[in-house]
Amino acid sequence: EVGILAKSYIDQGRLIPDDVMTRLMLSELKGLDRYNWLLDGFPRTVAQAEALDKECKIDTVIDLDVPFETIKCRLTARWIHPASGRVYNLEFSPPKVQGIDDITGEPLVQRDDDKPETVTKRLQAYDAQTKPVLEYYREKGLLKSFSGTETNKIWPHIYAFLQTKLPDVSQKDADTPR
Repeated sequence: EVGILAKSYIDQGRLIPDDVMTRLMLSELKGLDRYNWLLDGFPRTVAQAEALDKECKIDTVIDLDVPFETIKCRLTARWIHPASGRVYNLEFSPPKVQGIDDITGEPLVQRDDDKPETVTKRLQAYDAQTKPVLEYYREKGLLKSFSGTETNKIWPHIYAFLQTKLPDVSQKDADTPR
């Protein structure tokens, strides 16, 4: 039920309201207190961060500082095969035939939330709501920022940093961005 509600906001290019997102995330985190875990894209507002802090001890917050134009180009170049979930990117992982799934020969589609106008709205909303979250964690001494435009150039720095936080991470994972 919460997922369907969340999808309706995403399809409109809007961010999910704090109460809905927080309820969804905190229910998923229950029982994970004995594990190390990484959240991607949450919290996005100070209210979400405060709610998370009440329930969980946060050790580190990583900020991937990537220019919006880079993000927009990557997202708007993404096309999917709906039946299988296969994802193509026209820039770095294109289908063999443009607009056609490599395996089935069926048409590819662009998700509503990957269309340029929707991506632009989402990035603007994200920027307005997330800058205060970064400041919130910076003031707590938990924020570490990494800047760049390419995963292969940013990942080694992130991995080295994570090794200081999670020294038991295996070396074989070093070459595999997550």
